[in-house]
Amino acid sequence: MMKRHNILAGAKKALKAMTLAGVLCTGVLVVQPAMAEGAQSGDVVKVRMGGDASQTRIVIELGKSVAGQVVTREGETSRQVIALPDIDLGDAMSGQGQGLVKDWRIDNVAGSTRLKLNFKSGAKIYRRFLLPPADGVSVYRYVIDVVPQNTDTSTPKAAPVPVIATTAQSQAQLAATKVRTKKIVVIDAGHGGKDPGALGGNTYEKDVNLAAAKALRDALTKTGRYTVIMTRDTDSFVDLAARVRIARSADADLFISLHSDAGGNGDTSGASIYTLSDSGTERAARKALVKGDWSLADGASTDAMVNRILIDLTQRATKNRSATFAQLVMDNISESTPLLKTNLRQAGLFVLLAPDVPAVLLEMGFVNNAKDEAMLNDSRHRAVMMGQVAKAIDLYFANNVQYASFAGLN
Repeated sequence: MMKRHNILAGAKKALKAMTLAGVLCTGVLVVQPAMAEGAQSGDVVKVRMGGDASQTRIVIELGKSVAGQVVTREGETSRQVIALPDIDLGDAMSGQGQGLVKDWRIDNVAGSTRLKLNFKSGAKIYRRFLLPPADGVSVYRYVIDVVPQNTDTSTPKAAPVPVIATTAQSQAQLAATKVRTKKIVVIDAGHGGKDPGALGGNTYEKDVNLAAAKALRDALTKTGRYTVIMTRDTDSFVDLAARVRIARSADADLFISLHSDAGGNGDTSGASIYTLSDSGTERAARKALVKGDWSLADGASTDAMVNRILIDLTQRATKNRSATFAQLVMDNISESTPLLKTNLRQAGLFVLLAPDVPAVLLEMGFVNNAKDEAMLNDSRHRAVMMGQVAKAIDLYFANNVQYASFAGLN
């Protein structure tokens, strides 16, 4: 697994960012739609497969995001079964395999949708990850890479050629699979697609959020110091759970969600920033202790109390880092942007729930306030404001503050 940021230190072994390698790779193998018996209905749109006997990739196209769970016993090499919670299958689907996969079937078992992969010879799952809609791709893609059973998976495996880049986001994720030389920053443009967000006089929130996210991406990329990953770079819908999973599976060092506020009679104006509240911390802890979402690492303690202590320690460090970054952002953008009187806020917002990724949600202004709306739509103001956010990010990583120590916990 890639090195996670310092906050995990001693608690790193108790958390799981992604199955096996925990690394997002670039692109998707040149894959062909798998021939399926039965109608393709429900949330499962299509199953595609590609690769050869050295590595085989299965891509399940879905109408919504999913946190898959391997339900077969550890060490199983003849087959693997993956549960797809909350996925409405419709009719069962099946087809012939390719490469290492003999055949596959998706059906409903005891009320749960499950994918069964039968292997031609001994094989194992190397990694799984989720790609959200982007760049004209309207579906989620749940990707599973399978390798021969004797393959060393202790280090990231390069994607076999030929590959094709499917999104601008996945190109950024390629850099994240290499030796970590840059901090990874995930920029989340709030709302998108069928979710327009707040409405101003003539502005949809989703549009100004995306414009600001691109301006921040450009400012960070220009420095050459960061790997930048966008949860969306087009007007596409990405659900909240997928946004958090993107940050965690990329082993992000920082997550910033960009939004535009609204409320009242239009008189309220100014920027504010949110970090995770105590109630949100408790919610995140519960999720972190549930297998299959933000789950504990394999081999973690079987003692529930010990696991909860590890989660609490991780969250405490994460909250400290998030609060430090939030203050830096407000200090810097105040040079160009009016702030709400109470601008440092806390809430249990879903996108802030990752227990091990420092995260903030920046409300850049009120889209239903005429003055703020004009600023949000002004490309020059956006460039200045996002430049100041980029400066806050520089300061955040340069300060090398000791937030919370795990010394003596190993």
